[in-house]
Amino acid sequence: MEGIFPGTREELLNKVKKSVSERRYQHILGVEKAAVKIAKKNGYDCEKASIAALVHDYAKERSNEEFKQKILDDNLDEDLLNWNNFIWHGVVGAEIIKEQLQITDEEILNAVRRHTVGAVEMTLLDKIIYVADFVEQGRTFPDVEIARVLAYSDLNVAVGFEAKHTLEYLISSSSLVYPEAILAYNKWVVNKGEFNAK
Repeated sequence: MEGIFPGTREELLNKVKKSVSERRYQHILGVEKAAVKIAKKNGYDCEKASIAALVHDYAKERSNEEFKQKILDDNLDEDLLNWNNFIWHGVVGAEIIKEQLQITDEEILNAVRRHTVGAVEMTLLDKIIYVADFVEQGRTFPDVEIARVLAYSDLNVAVGFEAKHTLEYLISSSSLVYPEAILAYNKWVVNKGEFNAK
């Protein structure tokens, strides 16, 4: 963890565990396991993938008031005030991670920012965390086994599968759709062509 987190793995785990519920902590450990497996398959630094996975939901269970105050205090895009935890724990959570865990590696912070709805431009680490969060062993949803096969065989196709699934979920639950989710869908599904309707 040298150069990324100022402490040992055990110290990072302890800080993460104190920040979330036991159920969320178990999810985080599951994402780490999946992220390391995907990183190995794609020739990526396993330690960096591990750290990004361990912190991706660090701020997930913070209050709405804390997120809103952070947006104002850090002069983040004021449009963020119109969203909710689904967006905040990634985009605003990265700022909380930077402040409280002293992790300043932008690649890791961007992976946290993008792990809920993806993005048009995604680094290999972005894709690893985005997909690992979707397929970790605790997840149960229709087609999760298909998602897992894709995650460990073709990461780009897995990103497209998740982008489509996320957008379908948001629409079916009559949720606000964050613009980046639509842009990610257009990039990874429509423009890739893997899931175009015939």
